Amino acid sequence: MGKKKRKAGKVVFDPLTDTGMDEPVRVRIAARDVNDRFSTYPSVGLNPVRLASILREANDGNVRRQMELFEEMEEKDPHLFSQMQTRKLAVTGLEWEVQPSTKEPEDQAISEFVSEQLTALEGFDAAMFDMLDAIGKGISVLEIEWDVDAEGHDVIQSLEWIHPKKLVWDYEKEVLKITTRDFPEGIELPENKFVVHKYKAKSGHESRAGVMRIVVWMYMFKNFDLKDWVAFSEVYGMPLRLGKYDASASEEDRKQLLDAIYTMGTDAAGIIPASADISIIESNKTTSADIFEKFARYADEQMSKAILGQTLSSDSGGGSYAQGKVHNEVRHDLTVADAKSLAETIRKDIIQPLVVYNFGPDAKIPLFVFNSNETDDLKVTAEIYKTLICEMGLSIPVDHVYKKFSIPKPEKGEAVLEAVQKKMEELTEGQGADGGRTEAG
Repeated sequence: MGKKKRKAGKVVFDPLTDTGMDEPVRVRIAARDVNDRFSTYPSVGLNPVRLASILREANDGNVRRQMELFEEMEEKDPHLFSQMQTRKLAVTGLEWEVQPSTKEPEDQAISEFVSEQLTALEGFDAAMFDMLDAIGKGISVLEIEWDVDAEGHDVIQSLEWIHPKKLVWDYEKEVLKITTRDFPEGIELPENKFVVHKYKAKSGHESRAGVMRIVVWMYMFKNFDLKDWVAFSEVYGMPLRLGKYDASASEEDRKQLLDAIYTMGTDAAGIIPASADISIIESNKTTSADIFEKFARYADEQMSKAILGQTLSSDSGGGSYAQGKVHNEVRHDLTVADAKSLAETIRKDIIQPLVVYNFGPDAKIPLFVFNSNETDDLKVTAEIYKTLICEMGLSIPVDHVYKKFSIPKPEKGEAVLEAVQKKMEELTEGQGADGGRTEAG
């Protein structure tokens, strides 16, 4: 692993020569610019005609407005936001490890190097969260910032999330391109420079494979419902305060009465002339209000089904323990699938470049593994292992058990926890039946 210290990379990126095949592309390609802060705000005035236009643009390869819309949907709908957060955090909260591809010393050394790099990488958990943005949008891209450490190794300095509105699909070449300040028409992504995580909620092109594409229509109809609900609440939510004045009342008397009505709405107090009268008319429109609430709940349930695969673990409502357990298992299945997909992307786009640049193209790539076992599952698994080993006499490799339960194998001389029975046998060894020590010979 002794390498000569490399020089800093070029200042200007050339897509024809900087391919990333032989050495890392160190110059920043998709640097953030002022335009990234601005949006066309496609959700403003969203209607079926406008939504269909946005989706058709994405089908043609221009996903800018679609990606901006998906971002606004998470910002404006708390329920949608919480469901997406739940889906992402279920993965980022898992423990992970880098495992060698074989037991050969060189492969174990590579695995240790990669594990050290990822552990030391600041913001790696946040980067995994950004990668999981593909669940909603179908794709998530991060740019790798390469650096050189004191020993001359090519290391990752940071992983920067790229807004998906910079992406363009070239259907003629069937390749993904990225637009930058220097290349507004878009360039193909260099090798080993970008992390590209894809998610397929359904079969089809990446631009149509995200969960947001599925729930966008329900989001729009729910938005219509909430607007009508707010308008309804403004009209019928507060009782009508009706002031009555005598026909002979002066303009000043009328003004005092009107001011008193307004004051009652804010301060719940006011004064009026003795000849005037104020009546409070209550509205009885609860049945109509229920319609708005029922539709909003229905929309939330449909989005929960699309995002988490079920509703009992996310929406309030009745359900037996058995139903809740089944629904939670469905959500766990999604977490396992998300973790497996993310692990494959990390291995392909992060670990592989690290290994190739530092150990050569023939080096074996370590595995990236999430521990997605639930606590209850581990209890059942432990009982199964106990039965297989103690009762059936099955031989099981020790390394397999350590990996199954995500327990690090103790180093030589390291303090370990042992079974209580074993310790008691050691303490009582050499003692007689009456508790006294026996003498040899």
